[in-house]
Amino acid sequence: MTNSWVNWAGDQRCTPSTLATPHSVDEVADLLAAAEADGHPVRVAGAGHSFTDTVLTNGTLLNMEKLNRVLDIDRETGSVRVEAGITLNAVSNSMHEHGLAFPNLGDIDVQTVAGATATGTHGTGSTLQNLSAAMHSVELMLADGSRVELNEQSDPDGWRAARVSVGALGVVTAVTLRMVPSFVLEGIERPIPVDDILADLDSFVDGNEHFEFYMFAHSPLAMTKRNNRVALLEQPRGKAVDWFADILLSNYAFDALCRLGRRQPRLIPAIQRGASHAGSYRRQVDRSYRVFASPRLIRFTEMEYAIPRAHSVEAIREIKEVTKKFDTPMPIEVRWVAPDDAFLSPAGGRDTCYIAVHQYRGMDFEPYFRACEAVFDRYQGRPHWGKRHFQTAATLRERYPEWDRFAEVRRRFDPKGRFTNTYLDRVLGPIG
Repeated sequence: MTNSWVNWAGDQRCTPSTLATPHSVDEVADLLAAAEADGHPVRVAGAGHSFTDTVLTNGTLLNMEKLNRVLDIDRETGSVRVEAGITLNAVSNSMHEHGLAFPNLGDIDVQTVAGATATGTHGTGSTLQNLSAAMHSVELMLADGSRVELNEQSDPDGWRAARVSVGALGVVTAVTLRMVPSFVLEGIERPIPVDDILADLDSFVDGNEHFEFYMFAHSPLAMTKRNNRVALLEQPRGKAVDWFADILLSNYAFDALCRLGRRQPRLIPAIQRGASHAGSYRRQVDRSYRVFASPRLIRFTEMEYAIPRAHSVEAIREIKEVTKKFDTPMPIEVRWVAPDDAFLSPAGGRDTCYIAVHQYRGMDFEPYFRACEAVFDRYQGRPHWGKRHFQTAATLRERYPEWDRFAEVRRRFDPKGRFTNTYLDRVLGPIG
């Protein structure tokens, strides 16, 4: 029986020499010692929600899902210490009992804390940063089994590198998060013409704590979502209502339409127009993490780019027009985040608009994604580290002002290149 690993989308797989699921940090150290003795490279897998080949290896692959405990909670300061393999959803549920919550989340929360932060995962909100900004410190295990605790005081450059590291520095074993008091969100979804949104975009983005929208290339409508804090008690919806809206309509029914579009591409424009008109007014008042995230059962692959917010309108229009030239039944997603200072954060140093394009499973993504990437390149776009792109270290270096400082931290923590693979060699360059 051979070891094998496959990601959530089913389009990235590898057969490592060693596939291990450690239960403790001591086991992680033992596995790193064995990898050193065998000359194996080491990569770490989270929940497998990256669409890139970032974790693929023929050496040692560590699955951190058993390192999933909450280690310490300080309700007074909002400081929470967790093991790296715990999921965002598990943290949210555990912390709600203590009156704490993430300040922001993306639209799924099944990723591990380490995986989500290492790839620069984000939610939406023009005054809110990506998820890694919620980290106060990172515990990193190096190739020799030693552990270092990185924070703003102990190692400022190491800290800024480790927050979005793409797993290039070592094995993250624990993190300390800065949480906020738990809160209730009112989520309102409604269709609005794309042209109306773009004509007054700042009022939508700045007039809500969290604003995002989905649009289809062949429909004039966008499906908008506005999440704002309210001084109301949570009003959880019944399970039947949740199943009908989130599972039957958003997943099963749309998946059936996507399968139809894959078989009959000429129907895609009609499918998209129908799907956009099916979106109707919807209101949800509930715990923040329940409003932020929703189930994603449809299998697809994705590209997402961060561009300067100032170019939002032009880029959105261009991507919509480019998408009309390709067969994809999937929508385009648009979100906004505040700048941060992690060396490799796609939102580093600039107010950012994220634009994501998708392709349904079994359909050719590369021509479409390359055409979109050409648009993003014109706006100095930076790819989401967990999603498909065709960049190299040579094309990315000029887009990150602190690129060389990250490279220096990488050489310091992993001088032998134990934690590299083909993907990292391509996008970060070889160590040396």
